[in-house]
Amino acid sequence: MGLRQQDTDFRYPGISYIDYKLLDMDRVLTAFLMRLNHGGAPSRVSRSADLTVDHYAEEMSKKEENRHLFEGFDEETTRRWVESHLIDMVNRGKPTQKIAGLRPLYGYTYRLRNARHSRSYGADEHLYELLRHASAGRDGDTLRLLREFFFPDLSGALGPLTATADVDVETQALISLVEAVKNQVTDTRDNRVRMSYPPLLPDAAKLLADDVVRLLYHRRYIPRSVMIDYLKILFAFHLGLYHLRLLKALPALTAGQIPESQHGFFLDVGGTPNSSTARLAERSAQTWYARIPDFVQSTYLVKKLDDFARHLQRRGKRVSGAEGPVPVADLLRLLGPSWTKDRDAFGTFKLTALLESTAADDHEREIREIIDLGLDDFTTYVEIVTAYKVNFHRKYLTECLDALLLKNRSGAMIAQPRRGRRRFVLDGRLLEVLLQIALLTPAPGGGMHTAELRVDEFLTILRDRYGLYVDRLPPGDGFDRAAITDHTALRANLNAFIGRLREIGFYSDLSDAYLSQTITPRYVVSTDGTTR
Repeated sequence: MGLRQQDTDFRYPGISYIDYKLLDMDRVLTAFLMRLNHGGAPSRVSRSADLTVDHYAEEMSKKEENRHLFEGFDEETTRRWVESHLIDMVNRGKPTQKIAGLRPLYGYTYRLRNARHSRSYGADEHLYELLRHASAGRDGDTLRLLREFFFPDLSGALGPLTATADVDVETQALISLVEAVKNQVTDTRDNRVRMSYPPLLPDAAKLLADDVVRLLYHRRYIPRSVMIDYLKILFAFHLGLYHLRLLKALPALTAGQIPESQHGFFLDVGGTPNSSTARLAERSAQTWYARIPDFVQSTYLVKKLDDFARHLQRRGKRVSGAEGPVPVADLLRLLGPSWTKDRDAFGTFKLTALLESTAADDHEREIREIIDLGLDDFTTYVEIVTAYKVNFHRKYLTECLDALLLKNRSGAMIAQPRRGRRRFVLDGRLLEVLLQIALLTPAPGGGMHTAELRVDEFLTILRDRYGLYVDRLPPGDGFDRAAITDHTALRANLNAFIGRLREIGFYSDLSDAYLSQTITPRYVVSTDGTTR
C-alpha cells in the first residue's frame, strides 16, 4: 500500500513556508504584493473568467470609456506589445503556454493574475514573514516602505504617478489597465486564521530587511522598472541564501549542536566552464547541495515532533512556554529524557501503523535494515519515512534552490551548463544590486548617503555580510587551506571581478596599486536626500 499522507507530509512553516517546487520570481513577487496589500494575508479575487491577451488588449484599445487612458493604442500593435512586454507567461512560445498574469511592476497587478497558472508555492509568505519579524530598518518599517513603493496610490499619488515622465511606459500602462478594470474585480482579504512562526535564522531576516531599506534609498533615482528588477533579484538572493543556510543549520540543531554562524560560498566570476576557478565554484556548490539528505531527515524529525506535540496538547500537556505555534527549539526539547515515556508510546503507535501500511512493498528490505539498527520506535519511524521520501524531496529541493538562485538567468548566483555541474557564480546583475546596497553608509546626522569604496573593502563586505568569497577560499564548507594551484585561480577570479566592475560602470582605474582601486557610485545620494 505504501505510506499514508499523514506520514509523508513534509512542509513545516516553522522551518520554511515554501512548498519546495520549481518557482518563478515574477509569480512570487506578484503573490507577495497581494500579502503586502492585505497585511500578510492572501486575498480572494473574483473575476468572471481567466484573462487572455485579447482581454488585456481590448481594454486598452477598444473600450470607449478607457480611450483617455490609452490614447494612440491601435489593436494589433497593442496586442503584440502586451504579449511581449507586459505579460508573465507559463511555457512561453510553446503550444502549452498559459498566461500567469501581468508583470509585477505595480502593486495591484496581482488582481489581474490567473491564480492557477501563477503559483508561488509559499515563497511569498516566507518572504513576508521574514520581513515582518525582522526589526525595523534604519529609515522606518521595511514593509511600510515597500507598500509605499508598490502602492503609491495608497497615499493619494496615483494621479501624479501616471502622469510623470519618470515612470516607464510599461508601468504607466499597467497602472491604467488596473484602473480600467477595477470595477470588474472583487478583491477581499482572506481572514482565515494564519499561523505565524518566527524565522529559524533571525539574523538572515534582519539582513534582508536592512538590504531592502538600503536599496529603496535609490528609489527616486533609479528607473522604476529597474528598481523592481533589483528588488526581485534581491528577494531571490536572500531566499536562496536562507535556504542554503537551512541545509546546514537544521541538521546541527536536531543533533543538539549550535549552528555555525560562519558560512561560505565560493563564486566563479569569470564564467568560463572547466576553468580552475569554475572547478572551485563547483566544489562549493556540491558541498552545499550534498547537505539536502540530512536536511530532509531533520525536517521529518521536526515535523514528527510537531505531531507529537499536538498529541500531547490534546491530552492536556503543555509543551511550550510560547503562545501559538510551538517553536522549533521547543519541539527539539521533546527529545529530552523527561518525555521518553510519552515519546516511546507515540512512536510505537505510529511505527505499528506504518509497518502495516508498508507490508510486502518494495522497501521491505530497507525497512528491515533500519529496524535492525535497534533504535527507539520514534527514531525508527522517522528513519523509515525519510528512507521512503529522501530522493523525492532531494529532486524538488534541488529544483527549488536552483530557481531561488536564478540558475542561468539574470541575477544568478548559480549556473549549470547543459551537461555540466552546478557552480556558484556572481552574475553582473546581482553584483549591481549588491553594489547599490554596499555603497550606502550611515550619515552623521541620520539617514544614509553614498560613498566610494575600495575594491578590497567591497570584497570584505561580501564575505562578512553574505558569506560570498571571490579572492580567497571559505574557511570550511568544502575547503581547507588553498593549494599553490588554487592561488592562480583566485588571482584570475579577482581580475575577472575587477573586469566585471568595469563592465557595469562602477569602477575606473586610478592606480595599479590594489589598495587604490576604487568603486564609484553610479547615483550619488547626498546626506540631504538629493542626487547628482
